[in-house]
Amino acid sequence: MHATPDLIRKITLALALFVIAAVAAPMGSLVSATPAEAAVVRSIDVEGNTRIDPETVRAYLTIKPGQSFGPSDIDQSIESLFATGLFADVQIVQRGSTLVVTVRENPIINRVNFEGNRGLSDETLAGVVQSKERSVLTRARVQSDVERILETYRRRGNYQASVEPKIIDLQQNRVDLVFEINEGGKTEVARITFIGNDHFSDGRLRDVIKTRQSGYLGWLRTTDTYDPDRFAADQELLRRFYYNHGYADFRIISSVADFDRERNTFFITYTVEEGPQYRFGDIDIDTTLSSLDPEKMRGDLETRSGRVYSSELVEKSLENLTIAASGKGYPFAQVRPRGQRDFENHTISISYQIDEGPRAYIERINIIGNTSTRDYVIRREFDIVEGDAYNRVLVDRAERRLNQLGFFETVRIATEQGSSPDRVIVNVYVEEKPTGKVSFGVGYSSSDGIIGDVSIEERNFLGRGQYVKFLVGGGENSTNVEFSFTEPFFLGRRIAAGFDVYNRTDDADSTQSYDQTLTGGTLRFGFPLNDDTTLQPFYKIYNRDIDIPDFTTEQNCFQNQNYISDAVCQSQGSKLTSMIGASLIYNTLDNQNFPRDGIYAKFTQEFAGVGGDTHFTRTNAEARFYKEIVPAWGVVGSVRGQGGIIEPTKDGLDLQDQYFIGGSVIRGFDTSGIGPRDANTGDALGGRYYIAGSVEATFPLPLIPEEIGFSGAVFSDAGSLWGVDPDDVPSGVNVVSDDFDLRWTAGFGILWNSPLGPLRADFAWPIVKNDADETQVFRIGGGTRF
Repeated sequence: MHATPDLIRKITLALALFVIAAVAAPMGSLVSATPAEAAVVRSIDVEGNTRIDPETVRAYLTIKPGQSFGPSDIDQSIESLFATGLFADVQIVQRGSTLVVTVRENPIINRVNFEGNRGLSDETLAGVVQSKERSVLTRARVQSDVERILETYRRRGNYQASVEPKIIDLQQNRVDLVFEINEGGKTEVARITFIGNDHFSDGRLRDVIKTRQSGYLGWLRTTDTYDPDRFAADQELLRRFYYNHGYADFRIISSVADFDRERNTFFITYTVEEGPQYRFGDIDIDTTLSSLDPEKMRGDLETRSGRVYSSELVEKSLENLTIAASGKGYPFAQVRPRGQRDFENHTISISYQIDEGPRAYIERINIIGNTSTRDYVIRREFDIVEGDAYNRVLVDRAERRLNQLGFFETVRIATEQGSSPDRVIVNVYVEEKPTGKVSFGVGYSSSDGIIGDVSIEERNFLGRGQYVKFLVGGGENSTNVEFSFTEPFFLGRRIAAGFDVYNRTDDADSTQSYDQTLTGGTLRFGFPLNDDTTLQPFYKIYNRDIDIPDFTTEQNCFQNQNYISDAVCQSQGSKLTSMIGASLIYNTLDNQNFPRDGIYAKFTQEFAGVGGDTHFTRTNAEARFYKEIVPAWGVVGSVRGQGGIIEPTKDGLDLQDQYFIGGSVIRGFDTSGIGPRDANTGDALGGRYYIAGSVEATFPLPLIPEEIGFSGAVFSDAGSLWGVDPDDVPSGVNVVSDDFDLRWTAGFGILWNSPLGPLRADFAWPIVKNDADETQVFRIGGGTRF
């Protein structure tokens, strides 16, 4: 039979299909069988573990005996075991019906050491790193610790610091972890420049921010290094400064910190746009609450038409109006300021809108981050408690108070939804900072030479917010021991209560011819009447002992009347003084140490004779006013006035209870250099009345780098002391200079805000004086705390 080509092709195709089918059949059964056998295991074995229990390893696996699995399950199990941080290596293989998990455990850290660190202690760095003794070593954690250490050094100003971790193997899978540190040089801020500032000089704006330029004495401070957090805070300080000086349109166009790696320094540049200065225009109060009288609430406003615009005054007005509305039965009152700018006349009119706010209550106040400070110390700064109506203005006020305590590095208050829509949870996040310090004081006094002291101070004693201070000091002719304690919240109220005890001795010197020892104490209270005014009642008791060298008795002293005044001899001995009194203080100074703006006024009334040996009334008054007269150049003008009256209520006055005035009040005169005096011996006798005043202008010194801290002053002082108590002057004493003769001096001073504290040297010359006065052209004084 002859096979045709078509038949041959059909036979060939049939044979090919038969072969393929014969081969594919067993392979198909193999493919279908192999996954079924590999996807299910009867048991799981763990190998390589020494510390970790096998069941712990099995618990992290996604594969279970008797259940099918695939490659993705193996990958997930390996990832899960690595994520525990317990293992350096993990392998998973199948052996027949058993799944074998082989692990290599991470070692245990025996010890964490730091080498090469000089600027930061081991304890500080140990608190930074996460790797701890007796914990598991992981490479990821070690690398994270390296970055943490570097960041800590960067914040300290060491941008060239480097860290190399080293692992030293020990027995039993233990290691020592060593961080070798090269701190590098201190990365300083070489220059801070401002662009676009026309109304305030660069030097004035540098005083506003916390970051300082490096200078000749930069090694004594830490704020001349670049810190990104401080850099951000400085920008907010600049904004607040301009907003509080009327520049409501102020904005920072750019703020750049350029790092010069070759010189290891930063160059900081602020580009600003000041805009015009605004004043307050019309001030109105509008309310939808029928029981509130806007006109009666005007007394709560700090903003006044015509005054320079200040955002701080607006904030205080908001607080005052909110508290006033709450006191009149509107705990949910919401006060919102609406500003209307007059761009042509540069005024901002403010309308305070008082409406009923949303009804929300404080469900809970959580305090987070405090380790030393007690919760109640933080809670008492709130004018609201859990269960009260929630008011954002009062919460902001509490945040400002907490920042002013000085206990915390940062304070942040946030809110979240409570258990229901009308409930709010307030979270207070704080970061504590050290509040105690040991200080050494050094200074110089023209009358007492070199003086110094050592003090221990704690502003948050035992985390209770109490203030404690112990001081020991003295000079060439004096010694001083003091102890002070203050409880700022007495009886759970915003009342300060405290006491002071002291012992002071002053030996005879060129300004007094007797030794004096003063031992006593004070019990005091402080009642804040408002944010600026405080009433301080007090009780004082002290014993004064007067001893005249070389004269053990009063009779011996009188026999040498040409050497020591009989009035001084008469005061010899000990007398106890017991008095009550009160001070009323008004203080709006922007800075207590170096004020540029504000008023400080104090009125004190004392009554001696609550027991004791002395009987008198004493009235003192003082007022100081500061104002920037040339803001662009940092020129500050000040006016000071003070005076006092003391009158006996029985048996005359002791010599030492009277006023003694000199160079510390009216420059150009010696200590106790003016006023009544014994013509024969030259001893100062004091007086019952005095007045004094001063005008002064301080300014940066030109041509001197501002980082050195020098400034100049010109001033003129005037005053008088008179009225020695006639009952305290024995017959025969020739008293001179006992009239109201006004003294007048003028001079200039050099001020140095040194790293060792503020120092000042004054040169003053009397223009008008009395023949009996004792003058002193040059006077230096000052001191420090470090």
